[in-house]
Amino acid sequence: MRITERLQKPSPSFSFEFFPPRTQAGLVNLLETLRDLKELEPSFVSMTYGAGGSTQRSTTELTAQIKHEIGIEAMAHLTCVGHSQAQLAQTLDELAAAGIDNVLALRGDRPSPTTEPADRVSKPAEPGHDDFAYAGQLVQFIRSDRKRWPFCIGGACYPEGHIECPSREADLRNLSEKVEAGTEFLITQLFFDNAFYFDFVQRAQAMRVRVPIVPGIMPITSFEQVERFTRLCGATIPMRLRLQLERYQRDPEAILELGVAHATMQCTELLSRGAPGIHFFTLNKSRATRMILTALRSFGR
Repeated sequence: MRITERLQKPSPSFSFEFFPPRTQAGLVNLLETLRDLKELEPSFVSMTYGAGGSTQRSTTELTAQIKHEIGIEAMAHLTCVGHSQAQLAQTLDELAAAGIDNVLALRGDRPSPTTEPADRVSKPAEPGHDDFAYAGQLVQFIRSDRKRWPFCIGGACYPEGHIECPSREADLRNLSEKVEAGTEFLITQLFFDNAFYFDFVQRAQAMRVRVPIVPGIMPITSFEQVERFTRLCGATIPMRLRLQLERYQRDPEAILELGVAHATMQCTELLSRGAPGIHFFTLNKSRATRMILTALRSFGR
């Protein structure tokens, strides 16, 4: 199933993002999490690309396993930094041969010992000898042979602006070019203040970006973790939420409850004001996401 087909339906789309685990134990936990969340009937799940010390092959294999064995539509992330055109073509051929219909085309980040396992919350890329420097170039490459690579292509976007871009206006111009190259839907970087999302959508539409923009939501389950992620990606934690997090930072259960409550309020407002769905950054865990989605559906969403 092409993700754009699901996003066109009147009911909201709910989707989850995972990363390839580094260990066999991590793989077992991931598969358990996937089977647990399957009961929630997600529209699709996505698998990040070669993060956390894994390889792009594990991403391809895991994405295919999720789709064909577990029975959930799956999207593979694909990054272009650090790879030649020939390497990317090989990976695209493998994805096509595995029956994958959806790809999230990203610039990506150079591997480092401190890189976190999520494409859009890791350290900025460093200069390198790559065939492609930007995600838009990767999209153009995939679109250069639609018969060979007939993927539905998604892309990332940044409600608060890309951390490396000099201005939000320049970031939007880059996004517009990426959509013109053939990106069919967008998933945002994480954010904790919905005002950024609504303002971003309005500005994107003014730039003739007409594709669905799915908000990306990360339930807060750890104070230290959210501090690290927001520092790396430039997202803002609202002051009231930050004060609450600081107050309960040594109480993991209280942090979880606070994070779930805040994310549930975010999602409720986003959906009521027309967002096409919610993409949850699960960090390979199911508890917080299950609590949020159960609450949303109990509210009639």
